[in-house]
Amino acid sequence: MNAIMPKLSRRVFVVTAAAAGGGFALGFHVPGALRTAHASAKGPEVTAWVVIEPDDTVTIRVARSEMGQGTLTGLCQLVAEELECDWSKVKAEFASTNENIKRKRVWGTMATGGSRGIRDSQTYVRQAGAAAREMLVAAAAARWKVAASECEAQKSLVMHKPSGPTLRYGELAGDAAKLEPPKSVKLKDPKDWKVAGKAVPRLDIPDKVMGRPVFAIDTRLPNMAYAAVKHCPVFGGKAGSVDEAAIKDMKGVLKVVHLGNAVAVVADSYWRAKQAVEKLPVTWAETEKNAKVSSASIREFLKSGLGAENIPLARNDGDAKAELAKAAKIIEAEYEAPFQNHAPMEPQNCTASVTADRVDIWVPTQNSEASAAAAASASGIPLDKIEVHKTMLGGGFGRRGAFQEPVREAVLIAKAAGRPVQLIWSREEDMQHGRYRPVSMSRQRAALAADGLPVAWTFRLSGHSIMASVRPDSIKNGVDLHFLAGLYDGTYAVPNFELSYAMRNTHVPVGFWRAVNSNQNAFYRECFVDELAHAAGQDPYQYRRKMLQHEKGRRDLAVLDAAAKKAEWEKPPAAGVHRGIAVYASYGSYAAGVVEIAMDGGEVKLRRVVIALDSGHVASPDGVVAQIEGSVVWALSATLFGEITIRDGRVEQSNFHDYPMLRLDRMPVVEAVLVPSGGFWGGAGEPAVPPVAPALVNAVFAATGRRIRSLPLTRHGLVKA
Repeated sequence: MNAIMPKLSRRVFVVTAAAAGGGFALGFHVPGALRTAHASAKGPEVTAWVVIEPDDTVTIRVARSEMGQGTLTGLCQLVAEELECDWSKVKAEFASTNENIKRKRVWGTMATGGSRGIRDSQTYVRQAGAAAREMLVAAAAARWKVAASECEAQKSLVMHKPSGPTLRYGELAGDAAKLEPPKSVKLKDPKDWKVAGKAVPRLDIPDKVMGRPVFAIDTRLPNMAYAAVKHCPVFGGKAGSVDEAAIKDMKGVLKVVHLGNAVAVVADSYWRAKQAVEKLPVTWAETEKNAKVSSASIREFLKSGLGAENIPLARNDGDAKAELAKAAKIIEAEYEAPFQNHAPMEPQNCTASVTADRVDIWVPTQNSEASAAAAASASGIPLDKIEVHKTMLGGGFGRRGAFQEPVREAVLIAKAAGRPVQLIWSREEDMQHGRYRPVSMSRQRAALAADGLPVAWTFRLSGHSIMASVRPDSIKNGVDLHFLAGLYDGTYAVPNFELSYAMRNTHVPVGFWRAVNSNQNAFYRECFVDELAHAAGQDPYQYRRKMLQHEKGRRDLAVLDAAAKKAEWEKPPAAGVHRGIAVYASYGSYAAGVVEIAMDGGEVKLRRVVIALDSGHVASPDGVVAQIEGSVVWALSATLFGEITIRDGRVEQSNFHDYPMLRLDRMPVVEAVLVPSGGFWGGAGEPAVPPVAPALVNAVFAATGRRIRSLPLTRHGLVKA
């Protein structure tokens, strides 16, 4: 779920690039309180990351977004570990995007996606904590007139080891803040961690339990109006004629704003704005070509890519085609996966206040820098005059990262209305105008040797590339490695392996989605491996073990073994219970899963899901377990029900009645097994998702003998929505 900056105007790009040119700078002082979603800390800023108040309260600033995944707590654990502070006195606040621009990106990137929140920032946030600790120790040593080497920091105290006196961090913070930060610091060995890597209370849970956090959709400002919007139902179309007179007498209506591909109504309440925009007559200018597109035509378009000639190769080990040509036993199959929506509980929204020289926005964002850039571009106001008020997110899953349409629209509407405006997309607009997980298909052929293992394997993918629209420069020689996630560097030992990709872009907008292409690719690969194991007459778990008996496959093998052990794979399941297994590496981590099901009247009943994960190091074990549990819910919803279909160029689904989620009464037991092997930092938010679909579908085969090669399972009558 990568967070990519959107296309910017030249002026905004120049400002952004200039801001990005600075490096990591510790302790650069900015007068005044920092504007954040939380009450700003009042004590001295020891480093940009650490503020310590007189009562020893430590406020740790967090640059990443918190959307329920626990990043807020995990990052604070890493800082607190190196800071040697009392965890019970730690609180967090969001770092200001505006200050990050002005301070030459002192907090680094503020994007949260691709399971990178901790793994990409762990080094510099730990350095920030260690630097603050050394500055506090130096301040104490100066006060005692002793060598800093004689002093030690522990639990928010600095002690003079030879003589025993102590000083609290709150007493030292003012002096420490005046010191020059150390140029280099030594970080702890993870084996010595006391706060990081341990189970600690999450920082955001008490407020959430008490209903205290203000989400962006809860924002209320003086003189604020509300806006509802409707977009051209066919992607790529524009608003033509608009009969504003038809709603001018509706109560509360203030203004109609034209947005190119959409029309918004501003009113004195959201309900009145929504009612008015639904009744507003609009003639849409739809392109004839796009208006004829359907799921069936898209399927044929993708299928043409499976048999096309001269498709670029992403990987070509040995000579798979030659081996297949002379093979005695060939297994082949085609798989497909549909468009899917993010469907966050909090729909797209943004509150904007625009004046002649400043823009303030309150938005649930995974990338506040991209939000600021979108606001600057829409308003024409310089980037350093944009303030993003970050909030908790009511679901993100990739939708609130690279693409910032609600920000752009809210700023334009507020500018036209001449007052603060809160824009909310209805559930229907959110469902029918998303940035969908790409549709894709695959064709695989494998030749089996005498021992049943594949000696040759060709793997062709066809589908819509996200990177073609957001980062086309990353596509080299027609190969989009993002689309091939987990395959181009896959670890199964096959001497002759060919991987190719036929790019087939549609008019449907696509975007980053939790675990994005790794989901489809794991479904394709791991279900096909099950087909190979069955053709070879071998157990699917042991079959995979044989293909991973080499150095590159050792971590995949370890999580595979851990999942199988927890699920007691080697023991026969209970009567009526059937199991499937899968393993897949993604986002820097390694994951394996076992799914247990039963069949009831031809319908799948979920019983148990086991996920083993190796993310190298673990900053927050409880957070990772919660991530795994959430990943399973997400993946099961997608596998059972998730499908966006197209008719006449537009999305057919409109709300949760026809795009359902997994409900509590269908939820299986989830067992998470953490097997961190150390030595690297992998992600946790997405890697547990990919093994779920293939493990479930493989369990369906074990139960019924049916090979399911397309998702969701509702297509096949195996589950009721």
